[in-house]
Amino acid sequence: MDVLSNTTHLHIFTWVVGIILFLIAAGMDKESKGRKILHMIARLFYVLILISGALLFFKYSSNDAALYGVKFLLGFLTIGMMEMVLVRSTKNKSVKTVWILFFVFLLATLFLGFKLPVGIDWFA
Repeated sequence: MDVLSNTTHLHIFTWVVGIILFLIAAGMDKESKGRKILHMIARLFYVLILISGALLFFKYSSNDAALYGVKFLLGFLTIGMMEMVLVRSTKNKSVKTVWILFFVFLLATLFLGFKLPVGIDWFA
């Protein structure tokens, strides 16, 4: 498992694929079988995102435990909003607020993830 937690490559790959699957599923017809299939695959990637994020968290949280904890929580909330958008839209409930929260949590998670020492230093 050490190979998987040495770099952020696996984690970045899983969240990029997870977000793409989520956006495609959210754009599909609510009654289609393809949406249900994509939703299940997206759920698999949610789990992979959490596992790879947890591996990185436990390996690097000693650097700055508070910020890594906040980033982990923001990532968890982002995944929660992704799931809520898909489920609430299937039930024909309002998703406007959930979409806004998704983007807020996603941007905060990305910013904090790239700002932390293990992330890519794009904001230097």
